[in-house]
Order: sequence, then C-alpha cells, then structure tokens
Amino acid sequence: MTQPKNTANGKLTARRGGPLQGSLTAPGDKSISHRALMLAALAVGETAITGLLEGDDVRHTAAALRHLGVTVVRDNPGAWRINGVGVGGLLPPDTVIELGNSGTAARLLCGLLAGHGFSAVLTGDASLRSRPMGRVIAPLTAMGATFQAEGGDRMPLTITGNDNLRPTAYTLPVASAQVKSAILLAGLHAPGETSVVEPTPTRDHTERMLGHFGAEVRVEDAGLGNDSGAGRRITITGQPELAPAAIAVPADPSSAAFPAVAALLVEGSEITLPGICTNPTRTGLYTTLAEMGAALTWTDEREQGGEPVADLVVRASSLTGVEVPSERAPSMIDEYPVLAMAAACAEGVTVFQGVEELRHKESDRLAAVAAGLAACGVAVEEGPDSLTIHGSGGRPNGGAAIEAALDHRIAMSFLVLGLASEKPISIDDGSSIETSFPDFAGAMGTLGADIGPDA
Repeated sequence: MTQPKNTANGKLTARRGGPLQGSLTAPGDKSISHRALMLAALAVGETAITGLLEGDDVRHTAAALRHLGVTVVRDNPGAWRINGVGVGGLLPPDTVIELGNSGTAARLLCGLLAGHGFSAVLTGDASLRSRPMGRVIAPLTAMGATFQAEGGDRMPLTITGNDNLRPTAYTLPVASAQVKSAILLAGLHAPGETSVVEPTPTRDHTERMLGHFGAEVRVEDAGLGNDSGAGRRITITGQPELAPAAIAVPADPSSAAFPAVAALLVEGSEITLPGICTNPTRTGLYTTLAEMGAALTWTDEREQGGEPVADLVVRASSLTGVEVPSERAPSMIDEYPVLAMAAACAEGVTVFQGVEELRHKESDRLAAVAAGLAACGVAVEEGPDSLTIHGSGGRPNGGAAIEAALDHRIAMSFLVLGLASEKPISIDDGSSIETSFPDFAGAMGTLGADIGPDA
C-alpha cells in the first residue's frame, strides 16, 4: 500500500503490524551537514557537497549563508555547491536571520559571526526562542564580540562581531559540542591559538572538518584527571586560508536510530541501514543497545569524507534493562528519547544518569519522555538529571495521544513505540519531523511500518 508522506501539519498515528523488512538509507547527518555548509562558506572557492540533509534545520543554515553574501546552489537532491568567501569574508545580512528550530545553526553561527565587524540579528521559532544561549554568549563575549539578547540569554539576539577578536583558552563548564564548535569557529578569526578544553569528549565533527578544509587543529589529552576521563584540549591556529574540499555526508546515526529501534522491537523484523556515520563520539546509543542484547551487525566499514562509515543490519531482539553511565551521555545525547522506547519494551529496569542536558533541547525531553511513557502505561521515575524506566518485558499498552512539543525526536520516538505497543500511539503534530528526517512516515512505510494521518 502507498504510505502517506509526513509533510502535513497534524496528527500522526502509528500502530502495530507485521515485521519490518528491507533497506532504508537514513538522511544525511544533520551535524555534519550544518558544518559542511558553514566551513565551505569560509573556504576560498567552490566546494561540492553530496548527501546533504535537506531538512528544515539545514535549509535554514543555507538561507542564512545566502543572507551573509555566500553563493549556495542546490543542483540535485543532496547535491549542493558553495562558493566560499574566505575567513572574514561574510557580508552584513540584508535581513533578520531566521533559523527556525535549529539550535545548532544558532550557536554555530554566533561563532561564525563573532569575527566579523558588523551586526546581525538571529531569531527562530517559539521553541528556539525559549532555549538558552548564555553558554555561547559568555566565551564569545570574552573574545571580543558583543550581544544583546532577550532576557539576557534568549533569542532574538543581536550579535556585533569584532574584526580583532582575542584568542582564548576556554574550559567548558558542561560538555557541549555546539559551544565548543562556536568557539573554534570564532578562533578562525583570532590571531594565534584558540583552545577549548572539554571535560568529556563530545562529537568531533568540527575538528575533523576544519582539518579537511586545511585548518591547523591539534587534539590532545587535557590531563584533567576527572572521573569521566582525562578530557580533551582542542586547539586551532587562527587566520588560515581554507581551501575548498569536497564532502560526502554520511547517513545520520541519530536519524538511523529510529528505524533501528523499531526493528529491534517489532517481532520478526530484519532491516539494513547503509552508510551510517560510526564516529565514536556518536555511537553511544548502539553501544547501549548491544549491552541490552540487541542483534546489531556492522559491515563494510570504511571512511567517507574524513568520517568512519559502515552498514548496519538490525534484527528483532529481546532486550534487558541496563544502567547507562553518565559519561556516555555526550555520545548519545540526542538518542535518549528513542532509547527510552526500547527500555519501555525491555525486561527489567533501565536507568539514565547525568542527562540534565536533555532539559535544554527543543523541549524538556526528560519531562516529555516521562509524561509520554506514563500515558502509555509504562512506570517511570523522573529525577532532576535522571530517568528510571520499568520495562514491560514485551509490548507496553500504548493507546496514548502524545504532545510532541514541536520536538522532532519526541515525535518520532513515540511513533516508534506505537509500532510495538498493544494499542496505537498518536502524536499531535508531525511537522517538526521535517527538521531532521523528511518524509519519515513514507520512509518507514517502505519497511512495512503503519504510520500516517489516517492510520
């Protein structure tokens, strides 16, 4: 049967059906797509990008760069060309820069703009305007940029850059790839060396891609000696001339998590997810699922555009609850909602620790997951930075109508649970899913999933 596309604003419902079978290529990696566009904009000359995610978030980044004087051309689906203007070559924007729901675009653009001596106004939708920007504002202010923000740390905000940024040595108070990346991007404009120390390693796409474009980047043991490891110091030498460098964006492990977990939970399923980015800073979910007993097989391991890539075969599995260590959080921070769905179907108790960061995403994801699971008949205990899930050992009851709170990962996670629950699960609005997984319902439908507005 023809599956509906997930493009309309409105309710979507998922219900249990037959096994999931076949192959599904997940959308291009969102984190890499944002960074590919931004760094290509700072190179001198034309960069070709293939496999670019074309969700709303990345399109907002492309539109922002056009407003800043960069020529960005879409040739074919996923195939884009960027004519870079060089480090320091962006132009004052001709309008307020609208970033939709993309926190990554907002925070990284602050770093990009910090070294330009003009003002720009950044804003977004209601969800993005509610999210704190203080952790980016503080280090960039110390480097010489100035900010005017709603309530001190909210969008809309006006950033006025500085042609004479000061290099910095900054220790992140909380591990954050977005804050780290903003500082490194600002460091491109400062003379000498700018360094960031992170207490726990976070996704390192920015460091990898800076090197891909010819920047001088060092990654060293920071010698912190804390409980979560030694930490890392990332240092960039400022004022380079970046060279164009073609990029093939791999499939997003965060997006692939949704069909992967669905296949684990739906009896008799076996699917293949080709070309997934297996960067070790991004694979915490898959490590945790394997500890729970998931049948995951990685094949054809290779490198693509400076990132490790492999194909994943997933077979339906009986899962057992585990305690997820807090130090693993940075490598799977976006995947906790869908992992919670796996935990709801597992035998025994699963505990998430050290996940307070989930309260500062597109929604308060800890609260949203806890409330949604409780509505589906799953026993949960929510702490300030923890979540305990008492698994059903099979199919939870389901039958709930979930408020997705304009959060794509909450929406997709509960649709996945609906495929494995006794009763269908609905979400109030699927439009946010377009930010990271365009046509999610249609793609899942090719595997046999029953998701749609009239399911």
